[in-house]
Amino acid sequence: MKPLILCYDRCSTCKKALKWLDDQNVVYDTRPIREEHPTVDELKKWYEKSGLPLKRFFNTSGNLYKEMKLKDKLPGMTEEEQLQLLAADGMLVKRPLVVGDDYVLTGFKEAEWGKIYRKAQS
Repeated sequence: MKPLILCYDRCSTCKKALKWLDDQNVVYDTRPIREEHPTVDELKKWYEKSGLPLKRFFNTSGNLYKEMKLKDKLPGMTEEEQLQLLAADGMLVKRPLVVGDDYVLTGFKEAEWGKIYRKAQS
């Protein structure tokens, strides 16, 4: 399965990540996160697959995150409430969000991606 990259076309990090994937000859599908944001079911499945803390799925540097004062609110929210919130607006989701067969990546960290894609291509 080709990895699915959820990204925002105006995001410089997403553009950098897609260029990096192209340079590595990785074939992928994209999905616009703002227009086709992830569902609660997708997010729950990806979160469980990732092994990451749920907070890593939030775009903590985004304006919406800051406007909603989520830094203070998230610790008091249940996992289900956090998933519902993420599903409500794609701009709250850390991007790019990459979903592969057996991995999920949040944000673009070249070293982390390099490890995954060396494994995936070997």
